[in-house]
Amino acid sequence: MKRLLSIELQKIWKNRASRILTITYFLLLTFLSFIASIKFDIGPIHIRLADQGIFDFPFIWHFNSFIAAFLKIFLAVIIVSMMANEYSYGTLKQNLIDGMSKKEFIISKVYTIIAFAAVSTLFVFIVSLILGLIFSSYDEMSIIFSKMDYLLAYFIKLIGFFSFCLFIGVLIKRSAFALGFLFMWFIFEMISYAIAYNNFRNPALVDKIYDYFPLMSMWSLVPQPFTKLNAVRTIGSQLGVEDLRNYDVPYSSIAIVLVWATLFIYASYKIIEKRDL
Repeated sequence: MKRLLSIELQKIWKNRASRILTITYFLLLTFLSFIASIKFDIGPIHIRLADQGIFDFPFIWHFNSFIAAFLKIFLAVIIVSMMANEYSYGTLKQNLIDGMSKKEFIISKVYTIIAFAAVSTLFVFIVSLILGLIFSSYDEMSIIFSKMDYLLAYFIKLIGFFSFCLFIGVLIKRSAFALGFLFMWFIFEMISYAIAYNNFRNPALVDKIYDYFPLMSMWSLVPQPFTKLNAVRTIGSQLGVEDLRNYDVPYSSIAIVLVWATLFIYASYKIIEKRDL
């Protein structure tokens, strides 16, 4: 495991673009602290996010996991480029000549995916813990470390998304076309969902069906947290709107995403196994 992971990390770090994207990604994660200074003026209502409890425990685990997930596109580019470079630079063929099996090759990519997801989750945990200890109104240990299943959902979300990127990179081989396909798939799921939701008589059934789609299942792992903000709830109560959303991590979605990740990794292996390199 250590040998295979070391090979992959060296490839990534020696690539200037991948190195810059990796550093940028983790720098942006640290900028979560700047969210505290953001202010919104809605007519006579002045909202400062830091005053809305976004850094209070345990809400911070939910909020930061949701926001950090948007930055995963940086690592997605690295995963896709990682596969494209194997073909363009001939390193895949060279690895096989040097004695690495095709199975080991895919396993090395899986180790990289898990490493990226694990380090990213640990980074979000550390940043959130520091911000929470500084800004949170609660300091009881039972509160601080409650609702941390959002971090688990974030980790699984990254595993699923990076596995999808790996599959696309293996399938298409060129990073620009692979990223284009990823974007088009995202558009397909969004547009088809909107059409189905607005035209079928049973929107709840549409939601259940689309929960099984790759990107939709990943999206649902960490529900949006904004309607839990104090200001939004105050406005909702003034308008007589009751919030009935369920903000818990849907463990059924975790199972679905893990199944998709397994399928993507297996499909990637089968393509590499059958492809004439």
